[in-house]
Amino acid sequence: MLQQTQVERVVTRYLRWLQRWPTAEALAEASAADVIVEWQGLGYNRRAVNVHRAARVVADRGWPEDLTELPGVGPYTAAAVGNFAFGRDVLPVDTNVARVQERTGAAFDASCAQALFDLGATVCLARVPRCGVCPLAERCPSRGSRYEPLRKESPFEGSFRQRRALALRAVAAGEQPPDTEAVAALVRDGLVSVIDGVPSLPA
Repeated sequence: MLQQTQVERVVTRYLRWLQRWPTAEALAEASAADVIVEWQGLGYNRRAVNVHRAARVVADRGWPEDLTELPGVGPYTAAAVGNFAFGRDVLPVDTNVARVQERTGAAFDASCAQALFDLGATVCLARVPRCGVCPLAERCPSRGSRYEPLRKESPFEGSFRQRRALALRAVAAGEQPPDTEAVAALVRDGLVSVIDGVPSLPA
């Protein structure tokens, strides 16, 4: 849920999700349609399908040693889950952690993960770092530096991502969306099935 989605948007949805599906086994028994509907508003709906598929793998075979074997789980997510859920000695490197590493030139071990996440999100900011309150500033070779803004993601309003979201919402409501291109993209991602020309959420 936290992949490219702000914590503030995730927290209440995560808690509600766990009330409904407290275990991987409970989630595995849900229909894909229910999972997709519950995910609405969190963005990148393909993640809903992947987390559902992953839950079914876990329910069937248990947690794999290599978490990247689960659908939708890449190296970063595997490292984050491995560190925080299983206590593995692996450092998950997201944008914030990579920024702190690059600017300080320091090597951090897995025990520093949460501190690095927080530092990168609240102190070692992308453009204007708050070096005056940084606990690493004294030894940081980048102290006092300012940075050019990174390229912003294209706006959601009017984008194909928005068209897909609107089409998925229509299908979930039992309607026939007029945007056939968006529906075709949803079908490719496993978010929608089309039978006899009628789109519906997968079973």
